[in-house]
Amino acid sequence: MSLTQALAAPSIIDSFFFGLYPYICLTVCIVGSILRLDRDPYTWRAKSSQFLRKRHFIMASVLFHVGIISLMMGHFVGLLTPHWLYEGVFGLSAALKQTLAMTAGGIFGTLCLIGLVMLLWRRLTDERVSATSSFADKAVLVVLLIQLLLGLTSIPVSASHADGGRMVELGEWAQHIVTFRPNAAAYIMNAEWVFKAHIFLGLTLFLIFPFTRLVHMLSVPVGFLFRRSPQIVRKRSTG
Repeated sequence: MSLTQALAAPSIIDSFFFGLYPYICLTVCIVGSILRLDRDPYTWRAKSSQFLRKRHFIMASVLFHVGIISLMMGHFVGLLTPHWLYEGVFGLSAALKQTLAMTAGGIFGTLCLIGLVMLLWRRLTDERVSATSSFADKAVLVVLLIQLLLGLTSIPVSASHADGGRMVELGEWAQHIVTFRPNAAAYIMNAEWVFKAHIFLGLTLFLIFPFTRLVHMLSVPVGFLFRRSPQIVRKRSTG
């Protein structure tokens, strides 16, 4: 952060949405997820519609999941890795790291976009799938689509900051939030609207997380990989 930014105070709007709102969203996400698992454990699932219509589902699902998982991991590492660590230890300048992030984000963002559009089109136009989908099922895909488009739109905006300075500021904001340090909003107050909108909608996804099918992300079957005996599946008797 420059001296000018360090001395300036963020507006009330920036202070709320990028200083307080993150903690509201994370609190609702954690508490809401725990309550849902405790009170409605049988709703804790992805509600797959593959058995209703398999055509194009596998391709769309693979593209979407490969893309979104890669993007999430990239955001997690990119935002939460301190600048001194990747520059001092790995020898990556902010500019080079930004170039790598833009390239990977463009590739995996495109894969995710293709898969997401296919899944959304299927859920809206297929009568059987649409009839068994709730409003939340459809709405969360729309929100994810908007969020993904914002992320892809931010790539050319990032390119206008060739030195990687904006990326460093966004990282400082995220690191201040997760470590509960004050004045986090000051690092983002001068960011372009697309970055602010992308962050706001990303935080909102945490807010609605416990109330949607997104909760299945926390149900990774790790134990399945270490089970002691194979699962036995018997054919149905026809006699």
